[in-house]
Amino acid sequence: MASTENIGAPPGTLFYNGEERTDKIKITLIEYNESEFFEDVYFDLSDCLSHVKPNMVKWINVEGLHEPELIEQIGKIYNIHPLTLEDIVHVDQRPKFEDYDHYVVAIMKMINYTTEVTSEQLAIVLCENTVISFQEPHNGDAFNIIRERLRQCKGRVRKLGADYLAYALMDAVVDCYFTAIEKIGDKIEEIEEDIISDSDKEALLELYHLKREMIYLRKQVWPMRDMINNMIRSETKLIHDSSDIYLRDLSDHVTRIIDTVETYRDLLSGIMDIYLSTNANRMNEVMKVLTIMSSIFIPVTFIVGVYGMNFENMPELKTQNGYFVTWGIMLSIIIGLMIYFKRKKWM
Repeated sequence: MASTENIGAPPGTLFYNGEERTDKIKITLIEYNESEFFEDVYFDLSDCLSHVKPNMVKWINVEGLHEPELIEQIGKIYNIHPLTLEDIVHVDQRPKFEDYDHYVVAIMKMINYTTEVTSEQLAIVLCENTVISFQEPHNGDAFNIIRERLRQCKGRVRKLGADYLAYALMDAVVDCYFTAIEKIGDKIEEIEEDIISDSDKEALLELYHLKREMIYLRKQVWPMRDMINNMIRSETKLIHDSSDIYLRDLSDHVTRIIDTVETYRDLLSGIMDIYLSTNANRMNEVMKVLTIMSSIFIPVTFIVGVYGMNFENMPELKTQNGYFVTWGIMLSIIIGLMIYFKRKKWM
């Protein structure tokens, strides 16, 4: 992560606080209308902008946030406020939506899950006829399905405007949340079976790990609902009324994700209680066995202790069959106590 050199800096100062990178930022330009389509990759901003055509919807995807100078150049060209640019390069932003005079911006996290939840920041800036997306290039993105629709002219995306493209990108990100949560759900089922059958420490560590993952997801998903609702209520002319129905559908998807995350959090808490109860029951069983054994041998130990004293005036020591009688008494006590415990169902 970046150092703390940005502490005390004026608002709007661009400092990238993500992982250090040395590779060049890749800029993908996609332009389209209902009959035309153009796509190319650039590593130079001026070269990319020289291919921008009028009267077409433009999607500029910037993969990499580690060159604040380049982000600042884009901001100057499209008149993006410095505070927005600051939010874009600060990769620890919470999801939010902001409405400016000539553009709107939505910031969220793209989620991926293999063995753990990984995330990368995504900022979508919607201008007049243009969508600019800024993302951290970790494990690709969720936009391949949107690119294929654009290339093959499938669905509504080539027929509608830039606001629908922005919605489609956000919808693709939300779909990745569903995929990640489904994988986490499968993992929870495996851990639940492991803990019920054999509550070992590895299962406990995995359980704690998943609880942290769900807490992180919850922190990312809850603000997304507010972000989308703010988009729906926004009075900006960049988001047309025809897109409201799609945004409401997206809000429903996010609500479903929130419900699932909360359900999984409760389920993980329940599994944790099962784990603790199982361990407590096992410990109680061990203590029960030890207590029964102690209860059985305490009177026998008392007898042995009494006749182990070295006094001369002990009449029983001279008894001819004293040894066998003592053994009989001790065995009778043991058998009697075992029968008693059995009847009480303590054994």
